[in-house]
Amino acid sequence: MSVLLISAVALLASGLTFFSGFGLGTLLLPAFALFVPVEQAVALTAVVHFLNSIYKVVLVGRFIDTKTVLRFGLPAILAAIAGAWVLGLLTAIDPLLEYDALGRHFVVTPVKLAIGLLLIAFALLELIPATSSLSFAPRWLPVGGLLSGFFGGLSGMQGALRSAFLIRAGLSKEAFVATAAAIACLVDLSRMSIYATRLSAVADSLNLPLLLAAIIAALTGATLGRLFLHKVKFVAVQQIVAVMMLVIAGCLVSGLR
Repeated sequence: MSVLLISAVALLASGLTFFSGFGLGTLLLPAFALFVPVEQAVALTAVVHFLNSIYKVVLVGRFIDTKTVLRFGLPAILAAIAGAWVLGLLTAIDPLLEYDALGRHFVVTPVKLAIGLLLIAFALLELIPATSSLSFAPRWLPVGGLLSGFFGGLSGMQGALRSAFLIRAGLSKEAFVATAAAIACLVDLSRMSIYATRLSAVADSLNLPLLLAAIIAALTGATLGRLFLHKVKFVAVQQIVAVMMLVIAGCLVSGLR
């Protein structure tokens, strides 16, 4: 049962995130946490996400817009360090809201609320016809990288903000997918030193069959996404990004994430 559920989530999430550029970790972590301790779930999700990012680069690497990767990705990596530092300062701030529902305890922090509202704003820009055709000038890409990296370091949610900026960067459908994958891979590489510590701490107790099933399913999902990419219109990619941003925003604002 656990293998089937994890495989289904990994397959679906990877297929969707091939177009949206984010969401695999957000969907896969809770699924892993149903069957293994949280520290294991974090480690297993990290491995799947990292390998999936590399695989997507292999699949669509020839479409990568190198200038965008440099202008956006480098500021994002540097800002992630600053975000992680600020996170340490914000841990002393009391949550805005705490409540219990369905046997769980939910917490809404200032950071979650800020990111959630920002994602809602970006999502509405994509879904409202009057603003859906707007785009960011290339000079704003470093700013997008700084915001994405900073909030990523602060909360781990850099993927949605990254896609929000890249979707308006004037890239083709293929270049958007490839460039987002390349930046995600760089960010994953920068975080692997932290994840390596977690992995070594739980290496002896890792559920390897579950990990292997998730990896195979995620790579399969990415492969299917690549096969169907040429059949999907760019407006559909934009709408997928917008809808997933709204879902993530709702989870953050409500305390589910």
